[in-house]
Amino acid sequence: MSRRRPAPRAATPAPRLLPSSPCPCGLPGSYADCCGRLHRGQAAATTAEALMRSRYSAFAARDEAYLLRTWHPDTRPDGVDFDPALRWVRLEVLSTTEGGAFHTEGTVAFRAHYTEGREEGVLSEHSRFVRHEGAWVYLGSQ
Repeated sequence: MSRRRPAPRAATPAPRLLPSSPCPCGLPGSYADCCGRLHRGQAAATTAEALMRSRYSAFAARDEAYLLRTWHPDTRPDGVDFDPALRWVRLEVLSTTEGGAFHTEGTVAFRAHYTEGREEGVLSEHSRFVRHEGAWVYLGSQ
């Protein structure tokens, strides 16, 4: 009796983000004027929420370099394993604590909506951010 392997799932390509595309983070404005500036290194996140939004956009764009650059060195993985079938489609910021100009720590609770093939899902997380060498970085989740 021969066994047939199931057909591999078709990968969903990362959405092509043009400079004029709406920013995936959900704030008004184009990708170029919002998170794109941070991804290109032309600006730094000034709050924990801004960093979280830019990291969500980096997941949507599959920008591994930015994600690793904004991850605390004590918790940073060697790489980011993007699921080719997963597409991030919407972000909801639920709450923030601290994380501003005069803070060294902050948290952001959010829901990240995604599709995987024909299925829809939601990732809920309460992320922790800290300043490292003066810049906001992602530390982990609570």
